[in-house]
Amino acid sequence: PEATASPAPSHPPDLSNRIPKLVPRKRAPQRTPENAAAPPPTPPLRPPPHLTNHTYIRPQRRILSPADHQLFLKSETCTLVTAFVFTLSDSVCDRPVSSVKDSDLTPTVKTILSILSQAQSILERCPPEDTGSRFGNPVFRTFLDEVGKSLPSWHAQLGLADPSQVDEISTYLHNSFGNKRRIDYGSGHELNFFLWLLCLNRLSLLPPDTFPSLVLVVLPAYLRLMRAIQSAYYLEPAGSHGVWGLDDYQFLPFLFGASQLLHHKFITPKSIHSSLTLEEYSPEYLYLDQVSFVNSIKNVEGLRWHSPMLDDISSSRNWAKIESGMRKMFDKEILHKLPVMQHFLFGSLIPAVEGMSTEEEWGMGTEEEEDEGGEVKVFTDESGKRHVHASTGWGDCCGIKVPAAVGAEAEERKIGGAGRLRRVPFD
Repeated sequence: PEATASPAPSHPPDLSNRIPKLVPRKRAPQRTPENAAAPPPTPPLRPPPHLTNHTYIRPQRRILSPADHQLFLKSETCTLVTAFVFTLSDSVCDRPVSSVKDSDLTPTVKTILSILSQAQSILERCPPEDTGSRFGNPVFRTFLDEVGKSLPSWHAQLGLADPSQVDEISTYLHNSFGNKRRIDYGSGHELNFFLWLLCLNRLSLLPPDTFPSLVLVVLPAYLRLMRAIQSAYYLEPAGSHGVWGLDDYQFLPFLFGASQLLHHKFITPKSIHSSLTLEEYSPEYLYLDQVSFVNSIKNVEGLRWHSPMLDDISSSRNWAKIESGMRKMFDKEILHKLPVMQHFLFGSLIPAVEGMSTEEEWGMGTEEEEDEGGEVKVFTDESGKRHVHASTGWGDCCGIKVPAAVGAEAEERKIGGAGRLRRVPFD
């Protein structure tokens, strides 16, 4: 048979016009130091004022409205508080706790440590009642009453004898242990402790050369005392949910602790997940010590579950970024938050701004007479009657009281819950 010729090969169709063109994907602009928000700088701390013929006044709340708050944020007092806290932080940059020796402690610093020790003795004399509740223990009020009775003698040990002077300064120390009526504690109370130290600085009792010892010796002593108080009386978190923040109670140990670790050679932000690192180095570094304490009181394992913000922060490139973020948090989450700053107390050494409201002007009682915190709103109705409204609860929640993590963990131990499933806590 004759062979048939094979057909000539056909060229493939041109499909180039049917293929979509590749368009480069638009990438989000990279955050660089140039376009990232810079951390608040450290303002210069002005020298103590001349107090000849000075008139002392009992501190009271003066931030009673958003307008008062704005006046404060633009004031020299706000700058003074920021300068004091940030200068304290700068003073411990790259310094472990052991860098401060006993010989470095001045008589005033030693007296402050003695006062905190005497407060510990009062705590031991006022044991909590076994109420079976995870919420605030009422004996805390007895503890604060006993502290109030001791304030004049404590300040006499500091060489302060003028009753009006002691009345002003001691108010800050008294408020640094928590709220008597609500049986709670938060970053505002912690700030009161440093306002007390600021008052002593204004009296020239705590010059700048004492600042490292205030952070690395006095603050740890205060934290140990407050942890004992929180554990004994189940102080509730003051206006915050610990699971969404750094900590149920404290903030400044994270700011100062980040400064301590700023250029550390081998402890990185991720090191907070290492139990061995925490065990070995928490006595030297406030940040690690606070993380270790938080781990010990939460009734669920892992920072990821009980402290997601701390977990997120641990992924930062270095401690400089964390320290920068802590400065921003102090500025935005404390000084710029009205629910926190409405409890700020103004006296003569930490003065209010002219034009700010007064408690007497609006017919308000003291803070201890209020049931709950919250944003204070002052207004005058059409008939000229003045009103003061304060929201109850936390504002961003349903208003349900939040038990302290220390209370939940301690009550679980009492009923033998050590082998139970460790559930994620509500707080």
